[in-house]
Amino acid sequence: MSISPSSMRVAIVGSGPAGFYAAESLQKAAPGIAIDLIDRLPTPFGLVRGGVAPDHPKIKSVTRVFDRIATQPGFRYLGHVRVGEDVTVDELRARYHALILCYGAETDRMLGIPGESLAGSHAATEFVAWYNGHPDYAGATFDLTQRDVAVVGIGNVAMDVARILAKPPQALAATDLADHALQALASSQVATIHLIARRGPVQAACTTPELRELGELQGVDVVVDPRDLELDAASEAELAAMEDRNPAKNLDVLREWAARPLTGAARRVVLHFNASPVALHGSTRVEGMTIVRNRLESDGRGGVRAVATDDTRELPVGLVFRSVGYRGKALPGVPFDDRAGVVPNVKGHVVAAAGSQAVVPGLYVAGWIKRGPQGIIGTNKLCATDTVTQLLADVAAGDIPALRDDLPSIDALLAERGVRVTSWSDWQTLDKAEQARGAAAGRPRVKLTNVAEMLEIVAASR
Repeated sequence: MSISPSSMRVAIVGSGPAGFYAAESLQKAAPGIAIDLIDRLPTPFGLVRGGVAPDHPKIKSVTRVFDRIATQPGFRYLGHVRVGEDVTVDELRARYHALILCYGAETDRMLGIPGESLAGSHAATEFVAWYNGHPDYAGATFDLTQRDVAVVGIGNVAMDVARILAKPPQALAATDLADHALQALASSQVATIHLIARRGPVQAACTTPELRELGELQGVDVVVDPRDLELDAASEAELAAMEDRNPAKNLDVLREWAARPLTGAARRVVLHFNASPVALHGSTRVEGMTIVRNRLESDGRGGVRAVATDDTRELPVGLVFRSVGYRGKALPGVPFDDRAGVVPNVKGHVVAAAGSQAVVPGLYVAGWIKRGPQGIIGTNKLCATDTVTQLLADVAAGDIPALRDDLPSIDALLAERGVRVTSWSDWQTLDKAEQARGAAAGRPRVKLTNVAEMLEIVAASR
């Protein structure tokens, strides 16, 4: 028997941009539709809260849109619920007409080089989560007594890491940077940050505004070797064929920096293009890195590939952050494409395996776990809308499975298991508490970083 969209119950796992945009798309198609947005933390917003740099508050203003979505009829926030632990995917599928997974790409890709497991070698996302106050990483430590640091990669996350390390502490004091990070960075001894890019400036993945910010930091020299900006034939051809003008703008910024005289500033950011790390050295912790010079050649598809040469050099780094891409992780009860690091899907409808056309009834994906770690926050809106469009087409075709009526509700199931579920109202309580702490310190907010403390504040307010 077919069901109308307005009479459906839909669960969305993950309260980042993809999750909220999926909810919004459903609300527009069927006002009042019952939506439960589930997250493992009491605090919503995913990478907008835990990934966007503290000194980029305008990007975080998108949460005002999410606030509006959360106040629509039929919407509920179920925070502090771990899917796969507190409740299984199969148990959710049995209680909702459709389940949309939007839990993102939570793990980092490895470099795959000797010495990568030494102390002092970290994923960039660990550092980002730490300075943003994510509860999973609030207790992490990073040896900021090291004077030389390497950041491997040249995407926007790498730019954020380099900028936070180089920025004067007083410039961070007015942000919502986590308190523990603010204290640690205030005594940082980092003097030189090496940004290592496998290919050339044309292939740099960062956006021009993010790149330009490095050159605007007070007390920081940016070092670019002019020889790295001499383009090979393959890069010239790639640049000429690009519709995206971001690479050309990046090149303009880099050429300006290369022509700047150095000021002898206390901190330096050194860009190494056409270079790859091949080993980390040290007895128990990182004491150095070997990088190899790459040459670029056409990949035969309009792009270029990096090919290692025999030219190597040593960098005396004691701290390394890898920022070479994210990948999703498997969730029990859900097909997973381990090679691509995503849930296999066709137009957002989960399929049994990569390359298969056999759909899993009522199970969908949106965001990075659907398409891989690509795009910006706004990219998730179109991605989520496309998934919901497919879901609604399945509804119209009568392909949404019927629900059993003899099961306890999700609320009863979680209560029976002792899960302390938090609501949207509870998040608003936490939000006010953070802002009040921030006001006392002259900051926009002081983030709560301990889940137990969050639950205590919620319990006291009920």
